[in-house]
Amino acid sequence: MEKTKKEGILLVISSPSGTGKTTICKKLLEYDKNVHLSVSVTTRKKRKNEVEGTDYFFRTKKQFLNLKSENSFIENAFVFENYYGTLKSEVLRRLEDGIDVLIDIDWQGTRQISKAMRGNLIKIFLLPPSINELKKRLSERNSDSIKEINFRMSRAIKEIKHYDEYDYVIVNNNLDNTFQKIVKILEAERLKLSKQLYLSDFVKKLSST
Repeated sequence: MEKTKKEGILLVISSPSGTGKTTICKKLLEYDKNVHLSVSVTTRKKRKNEVEGTDYFFRTKKQFLNLKSENSFIENAFVFENYYGTLKSEVLRRLEDGIDVLIDIDWQGTRQISKAMRGNLIKIFLLPPSINELKKRLSERNSDSIKEINFRMSRAIKEIKHYDEYDYVIVNNNLDNTFQKIVKILEAERLKLSKQLYLSDFVKKLSST
């Protein structure tokens, strides 16, 4: 059978802090070599061992604002005195090459991406099994103060209310099970007719033989 060209999938995964999103994203990138993590533009200074174009695209504030004025981002935000944004050109380039792009971002960024991409993405939201379990996970990190934990809990409750803006919602009560569900979602989305470009030409060849 002749291999048909496929368009990549833009996959967004969101969740409150402590729900396991970072771990799941790392597992997905290790498991599936066709999934690539989106590289953001930032105005913060490059840290030791960070690589331009791999960790971030490092730009000055002026360069960033110029890109923003040109509508170059599918999402952008100002966090801790620095700007961050996702370049539309980079995302589209990978998708056109058949590469799936993973973006780990909050609900506000997802809203921006939805408008910029006009629905050309798959959105997954991870929920904690319970509020008590979420607080337990945050407490077990041993890196946050009580004040920080309470702040994250308050923020998590607000974020959870936006679950209905996503295509898929998974309660992460088991990391492996949640990961397998995301793999199945990705596999199913890849088989959608809209993602299999030039399939009509292949069918024409079948019909003419």
